[in-house]
Amino acid sequence: MEECVRIMRQTFTALRKGTASNQPRRRIYLDNGSTLHSMGGVYGKYFGTKFYSSNPKYGANFFFFLFDSETARPLAQFEANYLGQIRTGAASGYATDLLAAQDATSLAVIGSGFQAHSQIEAIRCVRDLKDIRVWSRSKEKREEFAEANQCRAVDTAEEAVRGADIVVTCTPSKDPVIDDSWISPGVHVNAMGSNREQRRELPSRLIHRADLVAVDSIEVAKIEAGDLILAPVDWNDRRIVDLAKIEQRPAGDPITVFKSCGLGVEDVAAAAYVYERLK
Repeated sequence: MEECVRIMRQTFTALRKGTASNQPRRRIYLDNGSTLHSMGGVYGKYFGTKFYSSNPKYGANFFFFLFDSETARPLAQFEANYLGQIRTGAASGYATDLLAAQDATSLAVIGSGFQAHSQIEAIRCVRDLKDIRVWSRSKEKREEFAEANQCRAVDTAEEAVRGADIVVTCTPSKDPVIDDSWISPGVHVNAMGSNREQRRELPSRLIHRADLVAVDSIEVAKIEAGDLILAPVDWNDRRIVDLAKIEQRPAGDPITVFKSCGLGVEDVAAAAYVYERLK
């Protein structure tokens, strides 16, 4: 994870410099709830595409294909469930390192599923966490998660969030899972559970109150960041910024938000790292 956080830092630097590019996610929807997703990108001497299928009842299956960008020669095929999990966590780790207070020591996690594990792992790479609190709807699942991740399960979302320096939301919820009143000045929020235009985890008031809302890509956010679309936001608002364009935390005691949808170029960079060590 520490290496992947470094790779995400390099990836967003490359996006800022124009030496990497991203193709937004595309989807094919079926009436039975099954969906086929595809996303891609270019990073250095590599380009690639991730394809995955999902169904609310049966879960998701991820595959990634890596190619040489100069010759278009296929290089590797990955079963990419874990690749996606680690790069998603690492992107939040990079954003947290950039935007959270340097002395942040407490973390609240809302959600106890597949992605929540790597969110904690990544943030531990960039901050010296002393207190991690987790809440999810299932008491049994949050307690199992807390034991596995050496953190505390609490009884309510508010108990987890109030007083935390960093907050992570990683749920499939269609409606906000935290309240604006729980977020104090100086807090950084990573919202990564929603990448659909009709779903959100953050309340509109928090989006409008935040001093800075970073997105992994404004192009992608306009399509699928329900947290912003449903707020709704003015896309010309200077508070809404591509993560690649941010180089430091705003001065003072700002509330900052990283709205993560996930980028294909992140998969390319992570897959290229693995490929170079296995070829």
